[in-house]
Amino acid sequence: MSDRAEWQPLRDELRRWSDAGRKAKLWYRDDDAIEPTPALDRLLALSDRFGVPMALAIIPEPTGEALAERLARASHVTATVHGWTHRNHAPDDTKKQELGLHRPQAVVLDELHRGFDKLKALYPRQFVPLLVPPWNRIDDALLPHLEPFGYRAVSVFGLAKEAPIGLVNTHVDIMRWHGARGGLPHAEIIARLVEELRNRFDGNDEPIGVMTHHLVHDDLAWSFIETLFQETASHAAVEWRPVGSFMDER
Repeated sequence: MSDRAEWQPLRDELRRWSDAGRKAKLWYRDDDAIEPTPALDRLLALSDRFGVPMALAIIPEPTGEALAERLARASHVTATVHGWTHRNHAPDDTKKQELGLHRPQAVVLDELHRGFDKLKALYPRQFVPLLVPPWNRIDDALLPHLEPFGYRAVSVFGLAKEAPIGLVNTHVDIMRWHGARGGLPHAEIIARLVEELRNRFDGNDEPIGVMTHHLVHDDLAWSFIETLFQETASHAAVEWRPVGSFMDER
């Protein structure tokens, strides 16, 4: 267990859950996987060491057999669809988006159909029919068309809203995306996680999703992941679960 004082708020909140005989439901999503890399190996080693299930958001168009062969040896990993190319099609003065209506809807849906079929074929054992939109953005008009392709849920960022398909979202992002990139200060991420836990304690049963991006992690980000798992993986008040189990519930 870490003895850093900055982790005390999380310990205190989890003690409250333990005292109430309750378990917090957490899941882990890492984005932008394409091929085997040392960073991916480091992430998978942490997953194996602590027994934490991970959903990898894999970019379908550029990926192939090399990643599938590597993940076949991973014990706690599921494969999910991360758009098609992770290419921005929005105008320069707007937020980045691949899955918007900046192109014909039929083109976007065809790519999502191909992405589903490609990853399902590459990962017959580990595939989960979850769409993770690049940059956590997808036009609402596309959502009703996903289930006929086989998708059963979508994962974006923030508390889930009403939608024509299941949502299993992430809520805690460990990265700083503006200015100098890298992991956020641990205290800042912990505060966000504690806020989400308090929200769930008060009645929201939505699982809490933690989001990472292995290819851009610095030492601060890696140390956060390792310490988070040290603090929570065997905690009586925490249940890390594979994303597929939450899709079944929702």
